[in-house]
Amino acid sequence: MHVLILGGTTEARRLAEILAAEAPGLRVTTSLAGRVAAPRLPPGEVRVGGFGGAGGLAAWLRAHRVDALVDATHPFARTIGHNAASAAATAHVPLLALRRPGWVPGAGDDWREAGSLEEAAGLLPALGRRVFLTTGRMGLAAFAALDGLWFLVRSVDAPEAPHPRHMEVVLDRGPFTLDGERDLLRRHRIDVVVTKDSGGSATAPKLRAAREAGVPVVVVRRPPVPDGVEAAAGPEEAARWVLGQRH
Repeated sequence: MHVLILGGTTEARRLAEILAAEAPGLRVTTSLAGRVAAPRLPPGEVRVGGFGGAGGLAAWLRAHRVDALVDATHPFARTIGHNAASAAATAHVPLLALRRPGWVPGAGDDWREAGSLEEAAGLLPALGRRVFLTTGRMGLAAFAALDGLWFLVRSVDAPEAPHPRHMEVVLDRGPFTLDGERDLLRRHRIDVVVTKDSGGSATAPKLRAAREAGVPVVVVRRPPVPDGVEAAAGPEEAARWVLGQRH
């Protein structure tokens, strides 16, 4: 049996690890988009780069005799999610979307929801002047016109233009600690945080640090899983689904 994991997330890597341990005879290929310069590689086979859209992915599924497809990409990777759904239907391959649960505000949180990065940018001038922007290096163009604000941008790799004029870049990769996030907010005098609802624990400490500091957080809502696609909330559940596809 051959399983293709569309990866790049902690959950994708963990799924590959579980399958390698529990089903050593299973062929597992993880596909990475190639946007990160030095990704953490999972066990099994790894391919890097795009497929050329839904049609290219469907052709790859057929050519490599894939028996099950798991879309374990980032919750905000909308294009690949829809391409996976289309390709799986075309190639008649079972598809599962692995999506970690989203964050839920708690007592003391001051969250403002936004439907897009552009909507998030529109909220900022009324909320603060020193912004901790944790949405990654892609999409910074949405904030490029906000010349009256200062941005602390955190990403794995250095961002490219267009981006905000007044910004400082921190190159770092989670998981992050609560003490580290507290220090970062205090040291840079952050008065508003912007994040995508990525879920998970690796980057969640910033939310608690913001709550403790009384700093508002603009949370960009994640896109829904494509219609008709079964979803799993964690790698263990996804592994059970994969092993259940064996004939």
